[in-house]
Amino acid sequence: FADSGRLQQVLHNLLENALRYTEAGGRIDVLVESAPGEARLTVSDTGVGIPAEDLPYIFERFFRSKASRRVNPGGSGLGLSIVRWIVEAHKGRMTVESQLGRGSSFTVHLPVI
Repeated sequence: FADSGRLQQVLHNLLENALRYTEAGGRIDVLVESAPGEARLTVSDTGVGIPAEDLPYIFERFFRSKASRRVNPGGSGLGLSIVRWIVEAHKGRMTVESQLGRGSSFTVHLPVI
């Protein structure tokens, strides 16, 4: 059971970030897969990436790394915190992998009931 509108918002925010931080000619992939007991949605890009020291903070409200502010001076720093809130409200969790200058992958893990 899920709120389709809120999950649509999760996908929208993740895609919007991928588009915002991936240069022209880059690549954005969306993967939906089933695993034992969960469904996964991964949005990956070949964008600017996130510095390792910033990864623990990226889901906090209003946090924006220096690298993201350079690439995109606008934005409030709320998108990823909203994504995490929605996912956790669905009893799920978020994971992220990123390398500076090589891109990021955000994965939504949702339990299957």
